[in-house]
Amino acid sequence: MKKLSIIAVAFAAMTFAACGGNKSAQQAEQTDSVKSFEQTQIEAKVKMELDSLASELGKLKQLPIVQESENGIKLTDEEKQVKPDYLLSPSAAENAATLAEKYRVLSALSVDKRIAALYDMPVDEYKAAISKLVADINDPSFKVMENDDDIYETGQELYDEMEKNGRINSFWMLVSASLIEEIYVMTQNTEKFITVFDDDSAANVTYRIALLGDAVKRLAEYDTDFVPVGEALDALSPLNAISVDQLKAQLADTKDKIAEARAKLVK
Repeated sequence: MKKLSIIAVAFAAMTFAACGGNKSAQQAEQTDSVKSFEQTQIEAKVKMELDSLASELGKLKQLPIVQESENGIKLTDEEKQVKPDYLLSPSAAENAATLAEKYRVLSALSVDKRIAALYDMPVDEYKAAISKLVADINDPSFKVMENDDDIYETGQELYDEMEKNGRINSFWMLVSASLIEEIYVMTQNTEKFITVFDDDSAANVTYRIALLGDAVKRLAEYDTDFVPVGEALDALSPLNAISVDQLKAQLADTKDKIAEARAKLVK
């Protein structure tokens, strides 16, 4: 098993971000002829920055609270004694009205369901909420998922299907919401997560997050559904560390802003 990244360690979600395959701007334009050349270029940049971020995350050290097993990853018994109280309630699904909101809440709940499962917390309500959102969204791309709640196991397949079905912007919506949720979780556990970084990785990861955030925010010029996403990603802009100590301080300084951004994104 390869080293587990900061995201994969906590929620086994890295395959969602690390969707392989390079789609050119020309291919994207052929998928949706209505798109401008500039938009397809931006989408290609989002894909490139996402892959770059996934690559950097994959280089991080393993968290000491995580153990590898034949069935994947698990938390240490000591870590599981204190359950997280910061997870999004499954009832958040009831408040999602628009299609964009449903995609975002679906992604956030999927992340938090993974965390709850790692802590041996009940997940039936999460599964029910996720299934309802999947049904409400009614995206034909979701047919590649064996179960409604395995969205993070179908990264490449889901990417391909959503591009083919003209839903690629919704894929970026899913990814952006999961990124915000994951960074939010990180700020709730800074002392634990900071141990996976050295000075180089702190600089490289925050730099890639900034590039991805800028690329995703540019999509708002073509799709107004991305305006709330862009606003949420602004909360991550202060993360530009060049050392572990600086990253730790920046996470502490931005903790409240990231929590507010997360709340607005999944309201």
